[in-house]
Formats: sequence, C-alpha cells, structure tokens
Amino acid sequence: MQVIHNRCAALDVHKKTAVTTIMMTQADGSVQESTRTFLTMTADLLALDDWLRSHDIKVIAMESTGVFWRPVFNLLEEGRQVILVNAEPHESSTRPQDRRQGQSVACRLAAAWLDCRPVLSHPSQCGNCAT
Repeated sequence: MQVIHNRCAALDVHKKTAVTTIMMTQADGSVQESTRTFLTMTADLLALDDWLRSHDIKVIAMESTGVFWRPVFNLLEEGRQVILVNAEPHESSTRPQDRRQGQSVACRLAAAWLDCRPVLSHPSQCGNCAT
C-alpha cells in the first residue's frame, strides 16, 4: 500500500461520542496508530482538536449519520482538510465495531483508497439538508 497521507485521522461521529483513529506513518514505513473516544460536548471536542493538533493531523475523514457531524466538522475544519464521507453499513453499532470502522477509514484515507465519494467539503454546501 502506497501511503499518500503520512498523518491522518478518521472519525466515526455519533450523537454522544466521536470515535477517532489517527494513523502516522514513520520514516521507516512503520505505522503508529491510536484510537480514542471523545464525547461530543464542546469541551470534549476542544480536547479532540488539541489531540489532533498535538499529532499534526491535517487530513481527516469523518463519517456520520444524521446531523451529528456538523458541530464536529465546524470545530475541526480550521487549518485542516476535513472530508465528510458516507457512513458504511455495518452489522451493529457496538464500540468494538466503531473502533474497527475508524481504523478501516483511517487506513483507506492514508492510502487515498476511500472508495466512497466525499459527501461535501464544507457544511455550507449542504444548505438545510438533514444528512
């Protein structure tokens, strides 16, 4: 797999949580991966922003259903490329599944293999849509 984004993140955003996986490819080709879950309250989203900045993450793929992604997108977009992608169907919404989902999206983003098209690159393109 050819790495396009050496440092990237994937977020799986829910009503109360944002499961976040970062992937950082080192000079020797090894990959450092870390997954954390943040609440979606403002203070927690600011902590998420700080965590991503501390790892110099500039590219983020975010998947979500409904409108839960909007405040997260708005907070994280400054100085970064945030891509909202279609949520992929999966069997359950259990925490281990969310973790695997985030790892899968982060891996595909790192290699520019996101096989789904970006939904939008800025919330203003969405107008009053619900999803």
